[in-house]
Amino acid sequence: MYKKGIAAVLYNTSTGRGVPVYMMPAPSERSSRMLLIFLTLLVAHSVFGQQSSGSVNVHNILQQDSTTHYEDGIPNSLRRFIRWAPKAELHVHVEGTLEPEMMMRFAERNGIPPPYPSVQAARAAYNFTDLEHFLQIFYAGCAVLRTRDDFYELAMAYFRRAATSRVIHAEVSFDPQTHLSNGVEFDTFMGGLVDAAMDAEEQWAITVSYIMCFRRDMPLESAEVALRLALPWRHRIVAVGLDSSELRRPPRDFASLFDRAAALGFKRTAHVGEEGSPEYIWQALQLLHVDRLDHGTHCLDDPRLMAALNASRVPLTICPISDLQLKVYDGQLQERLGQLIHSGLMVTVNSDAAAYFGSYLAGNYEWLSTAVGLDVRQAARLVANGFQAAFSLPEGQRRRMVDTVRQLAEAAEAEDKAGGKQGEADVEGSSRRRLLTLRG
Repeated sequence: MYKKGIAAVLYNTSTGRGVPVYMMPAPSERSSRMLLIFLTLLVAHSVFGQQSSGSVNVHNILQQDSTTHYEDGIPNSLRRFIRWAPKAELHVHVEGTLEPEMMMRFAERNGIPPPYPSVQAARAAYNFTDLEHFLQIFYAGCAVLRTRDDFYELAMAYFRRAATSRVIHAEVSFDPQTHLSNGVEFDTFMGGLVDAAMDAEEQWAITVSYIMCFRRDMPLESAEVALRLALPWRHRIVAVGLDSSELRRPPRDFASLFDRAAALGFKRTAHVGEEGSPEYIWQALQLLHVDRLDHGTHCLDDPRLMAALNASRVPLTICPISDLQLKVYDGQLQERLGQLIHSGLMVTVNSDAAAYFGSYLAGNYEWLSTAVGLDVRQAARLVANGFQAAFSLPEGQRRRMVDTVRQLAEAAEAEDKAGGKQGEADVEGSSRRRLLTLRG
């Protein structure tokens, strides 16, 4: 049980039951009141929808300081919006959240020689020249993952960090062929991941589903085996994906596999257009019939493709700091990401492999805000897109989250217009419920 934190419980006086809605590491005293206001808003929209007889004024969520000033190029109102807005993360590899300390601990526990002699050596190795170099290091780290507990602890560590970025919905990718080739049974790693998902939902109110990614660089037969083994876990695996190096491995090679996955009811996504050409994105759309594109940044090289994506509203799950570290559009990344953000495409922001790239979701939003000069409204559109593009959110919850993001953005814009003037919280609770805080 994760004890050091703050939880919110919605207490319904008509039923006498409390509903835990959020938990995260304990905030500082300075931000506690701000957190409670945020939770009240989140509760009103997420749990009771529009049934509230009271009203919630959200302006003070973002008015922590008496004046709006700039730090690292980000106005405080935007920084606080990024910090407090509820978010969905759609492109994160659970194996990519393996921090060096955890890697060393698992290696020792499982009697496996670690890939590096020390934590410091591991961190020093995280200086990538390109995607191929990153993948070599990424797969070496996966070798220490052997037991159900390993996968449980790995996923729980991610969910704990995701909660601090205010992630309330996560669609987490995993590579079954990697673990099967390491001698780990499907039910072993899937059991640990599902156990973690259930505990994350209970402890931090994060809804979780998984995306099973097929590796381009492994035999197609091994992907077929993974697809068959995944069927008993269909209730938690919402989609299939395609990852590993794109070069010389076109999406068309996996068309029949994706057709079978679709027939079994899985959604489809694929890593394309990260290092591959726009032609690979076209193949993913026309031959794999993907519902989402992972990365996809090289769509910028084809105006006709840009127009098609704009018309179809197929979402792109971009990963800004991953692109920076892997030298995508090297020397032009900020300009190109700015073009992508301002293009009107359905773009979402994600962390990819946060332990290797050094930043989880909120950090990606902050870096992107500085790199391309986002304002609150643009940041809010990206956050809302995350909910709109999610595979496994019920439609009612999707709408409520988008509405919550909109209200927070309006509050931030009002703060900017008022010059950051400090106001008093105006939170009117319904007579049917009250918000309790529990510290443990």
